[in-house]
Amino acid sequence: MKPEASIQDIEFVPERTLSLETGRIAKQADGAVVARLGDTMVLSTATLSDSVNESNFFPLTVDYREKFAAGGKVPGGFIKREGRPTDKETLTARLIDRAVRPLFPDGFYHDVHLVNFVISAGNDYDADVVAGVGSSAALMLSGAPFGGPIAEVRVGRVQGEYIVNPTMAQTADSDIDLVVAGKEDALVMVEGEAHEISEESMIEALDTAHRSIQRLCRGQKRLVEAVGSPEPFEWEADLVPEALVERMRDQYGAAVADHIHGPYSKERFHGGIGDIKDQAVEETLGDASETADGYTASDIRDAVGEVEKEAMRSMIVEEGQRIDGRAQTDVRDLWTEVSYLPRVHGSAIFTRGETQVLGSVTLGTSEDVQPVDEVFADTDKSFYLHYRFPPFSVGEASFLRGPKRREIGHGILAERALRPVIPEQDTFPYTIRINADVMESNGSSSMASVCAGSLALMDAGVPIEKPVAGIAMGLVQEEGETSVLTDILGQEDHLGDMDFKLTGTKDGITACQMDMKISGLSRDVMLKALRQARDARHHILEHMEATIAEPRTELSEHAPRLTKLTIDPDRIGAVIGPGGKVVKSVQEETNTEITIEEEEGVGIVTIAATNQDDAEAAIERVKQIVAVPEEGEDYVGTVKGIRDFGAFVEIMPEKTGLLHVSEIDYEYVENVEDYLEVGDKVKVHLLEIHDDGKMRLTRKPFLDKNGEQDA
Repeated sequence: MKPEASIQDIEFVPERTLSLETGRIAKQADGAVVARLGDTMVLSTATLSDSVNESNFFPLTVDYREKFAAGGKVPGGFIKREGRPTDKETLTARLIDRAVRPLFPDGFYHDVHLVNFVISAGNDYDADVVAGVGSSAALMLSGAPFGGPIAEVRVGRVQGEYIVNPTMAQTADSDIDLVVAGKEDALVMVEGEAHEISEESMIEALDTAHRSIQRLCRGQKRLVEAVGSPEPFEWEADLVPEALVERMRDQYGAAVADHIHGPYSKERFHGGIGDIKDQAVEETLGDASETADGYTASDIRDAVGEVEKEAMRSMIVEEGQRIDGRAQTDVRDLWTEVSYLPRVHGSAIFTRGETQVLGSVTLGTSEDVQPVDEVFADTDKSFYLHYRFPPFSVGEASFLRGPKRREIGHGILAERALRPVIPEQDTFPYTIRINADVMESNGSSSMASVCAGSLALMDAGVPIEKPVAGIAMGLVQEEGETSVLTDILGQEDHLGDMDFKLTGTKDGITACQMDMKISGLSRDVMLKALRQARDARHHILEHMEATIAEPRTELSEHAPRLTKLTIDPDRIGAVIGPGGKVVKSVQEETNTEITIEEEEGVGIVTIAATNQDDAEAAIERVKQIVAVPEEGEDYVGTVKGIRDFGAFVEIMPEKTGLLHVSEIDYEYVENVEDYLEVGDKVKVHLLEIHDDGKMRLTRKPFLDKNGEQDA
């Protein structure tokens, strides 16, 4: 039996604590912890497979699920059970994955599964960072070869004061929202958004986060001590043999170095390295399936890959040269274009080197918002960005499927980058959707999506405050020497030590995402990377502004024109009508879309039309519907029905009065149909409104001496 233990009140900031317990539930998992912050509780489990996965990557799976029952809620929609993961759940799982994955040793290929269930959802604290702490503690108790502990915290800033793990209300008022993960001695992951903060403010936020992370890591160590150190998981490293790497270095190192120093294009680079690997396999194996030492073709290719990594890193650090010939601070060639797509509301192409994104903007009404049905949030989104990475963008033949975790993550990062400059609904009452489709990729398509999205927004006439650009920074650290790289290529990301994405306006940072593959990144190096990214961002913004300097003053002819009317909330029902009959008829007659809401005791009618004539027609109809008939006023009505005793005339939508036979003409009227037909337009005067709402009409004031009505 696994012993029970709990570490109560880990004070990660003054007067705010987090608790960990183990051994009470989920005892058959290799490690299980319940982490609690306020009334928010997360069960985190870690389970390891005894068998080795025959893959060439570390098979880590992280799941995070929010149970609606944890917050005393029932899922919305027809099916009353949780379905596939929401974007929030996917993003939280990615945050944990990116923090713990680099801390497993090379050559470890056993399946590891981390599961996080939100079992209690409090009103104050989100569960995402709590799950990060719980996952680390579960791994520490499992005996996995995990180089932790790590901890995750959220950092906000309200009125200049940095707050670690703010409440959800404080986060809403904050100009910073960062999730930071780290060990006692280093940060390993950062992601979040901000309202144009400086590089120095970013560093201060990370420093604040790290102090709390250190306390939470020490709390996890105390939990392990209370339980007793677990039995280490037994495994054997599956690494490329050093002897084989040395052999490949001697035989093919010069060819690899010559190729890396040659003219660069993505196709040529990878094709040439592939040719060297093929040559090494053919010359080493011949017709055999393995060497006398047991080395296979896969081993040989991996060994040549290690030689390539060494050569590239050495060239960057020792020679100050990159594989495409750029200096460390250079941005690749840029070209941009707007209004490329004739039918969409706004479009742009952004190309940086061999990375290209086609962005488009669609403007919609409040009917087009993205509904949110989550445990910790239920506010619908009126701005969202969807990122797509088709296989042809990297020259692969594959299947198109639904969005993968990476696509969701990159899309949300770009969305966060642009969100701070999106106008408020009261000034621009549109739902805004951006599509960012990657056309080709060789490094940081997510940052290209930010740039393409910003250009497309301005092309669409969305009055964004300022354009936003993004850049990806890299790092290579060898024997105490550090090189910070601007605008990294895909290969530099793969073989480097850091991927640090930063977005912002000319005045400050709006979003960031950092993944570290090494520990010990100094504060000075971090600040250097931030400032180098700022210079690159300004360079890109200058190029973008040369293409389109500010948002267009007119919307696309294909975009809906939105007009808002305020009405008495008591008249909302009249505009909608029984079963929506009235509003549907107005939409059909005027070729518009109409939405009706009540906000703070006021009725809001929003009319969407593609031309001004339709909009004005709909506005007039709505005004007629909400207007109240007044005695003594004149109206032009429509005959809706004829009876022996008179005609029923609709003077306003759904407002019909009786034109009695005695009021049709000065002379005696024997047959009403001799004077009026259904559908006739007739000018009438409202004589009286009875207490029951019935109206008495006359047309006599508009008859001449011959009994004919004036035009």
